[in-house]
Amino acid sequence: MNSSTGPAFDKSGDGPRIVGVTLPTGNDPASVRARVEAVEFLLERSFRIPGVNVPIGLDALVGLVPVLGDIVTTALGAYMVWEARNLGMSKWHLTRMGANVAFDAALGLVPVVGDAADFVFRSNSRNLRIIKKHLDKHHPETRIIEG
Repeated sequence: MNSSTGPAFDKSGDGPRIVGVTLPTGNDPASVRARVEAVEFLLERSFRIPGVNVPIGLDALVGLVPVLGDIVTTALGAYMVWEARNLGMSKWHLTRMGANVAFDAALGLVPVVGDAADFVFRSNSRNLRIIKKHLDKHHPETRIIEG
C-alpha cells in the first residue's frame, strides 16, 4: 500500500466500486484487509489540506455536522470492529477497538473540542493497526509487500 495514494486494490472483480476501485466481497482475510484499509483511508486520510499537506478524512469533515456526522462516523468505525470480529480476533482486541470508537464518539459530542480532536485522535487508524497486526501474525499471506 502506498501511503500517499491510499490502499492498493485489484481493479478486476465484481465487488462494489468506491472511487473507481473495486472492493472484494469475500470473507477471506485478504478481502477483509482490503475493505478495512479502504474504510480507514476514507475516514482518516482521503483528503489533504492545501498548503500544509495534512491528511484529513471524512471523520473530520462529516463530524462537523452536529449529531448526524458523529452517528455516521461511529457506525463506520463500528463496521471495522465488526469485520475484526469476523476475523476471529480476541475479545481483548475487540474491546480495545470498541473503546477507541467509543472514545472518538464521546469526543465528537463536545461541539468544538470534538471537531478538533478528530485531527489528533484517529481511532480508525489505531483500529487498522490492531487488525493489521492480527492479520500479519495469523494470516501472513494477506501482507502486501511494497518494493
